[in-house]
Amino acid sequence: MTQINPYLNFNGNTREAMSFYQQCLSGELVMQKIAESPMAAQVPSEMGAKILHSSLTNDRIILMASDCLGNNIINGNNVWLSINCSSNEEINTYFNALAQGGKIIEPLHQSFWGATFGVLIDKFGINWMFNYSKK
Repeated sequence: MTQINPYLNFNGNTREAMSFYQQCLSGELVMQKIAESPMAAQVPSEMGAKILHSSLTNDRIILMASDCLGNNIINGNNVWLSINCSSNEEINTYFNALAQGGKIIEPLHQSFWGATFGVLIDKFGINWMFNYSKK
């Protein structure tokens, strides 16, 4: 099923924020540190404890978040919309349509977690992430 989910970015306090949201909203919280990913070799070792990806899931909610790898998070650019697509055709259609007049940050590509993934900012300044996993 195709869904749009909010994706939050934090300046190094994702663990604290997502633990708080879990207390408020309940659900299963999963967090992956940078050190636990193939990305670990590409960044300084002191970044290893930062959260690469987290998700809080219950029957009705999926909330995702990560620690920003840069220092440019301000209120307004810290929320992204993540579309989890149902097919290759769907991810290509949505990505290409929303990219028109906008800026592609990461073209659609195969990610290390096995999904097709891409990132763009649409012509209205809205941040989008696209993910399609065949699983």
